Amino acid sequence: MSTNTVTAVAPVHRLSARDIALAAVFAGVTAALGFIPAIPIPLSPVPITAQTLGVMIAGAVLGWKLGFLSQLLFQALVLIGLPLLSGGRGGLAVLSGATVGFFLAFSLAALLIGWATQRFNKEPYAWWKGIIIHVIFGMFFVDIIGIAGMMVIAKLSLGKAIVAGVVPYLVGDTLKAAIAALIAAGVHKAYPGLLK
Repeated sequence: MSTNTVTAVAPVHRLSARDIALAAVFAGVTAALGFIPAIPIPLSPVPITAQTLGVMIAGAVLGWKLGFLSQLLFQALVLIGLPLLSGGRGGLAVLSGATVGFFLAFSLAALLIGWATQRFNKEPYAWWKGIIIHVIFGMFFVDIIGIAGMMVIAKLSLGKAIVAGVVPYLVGDTLKAAIAALIAAGVHKAYPGLLK
């Protein structure tokens, strides 16, 4: 007697070559922004850099999944030793620095920006909604994780961490949020359907 067994297998979404290429390109965008010289801030261990701009653009253009993967790839490349962070930093030593929280937030911020964009600002992409999404997830979320890192690594109080790691950057980060939204609006106008 023979028994035929039918096994139902749920379809697995595989990344296409295009998906992988897009994630790699946007990891490269974040890395390239690291070549813009960092601007040190007196009395703060956190310099002004352009790399969170790459995080915002990745999430807004690629959506949650590929945005997340692009920044996860960037983080992995940094941790294996490539000097891709602003100032030529890389390697596991990054995890023991006062800016570790900001660095670790990159992939999660891109995921949240991508999710919010796909949920609330999919098509047509509105730049003003993009700014709001970037401020919430590209600034405040990143700052919360960054502050936690400064409190743990640099042993700063909550108040001192906010003063050193957030206040001096509010204007510049808001400008980056606006630039990222304008870039995303241009990309989505030229290439509709990226977020599907």
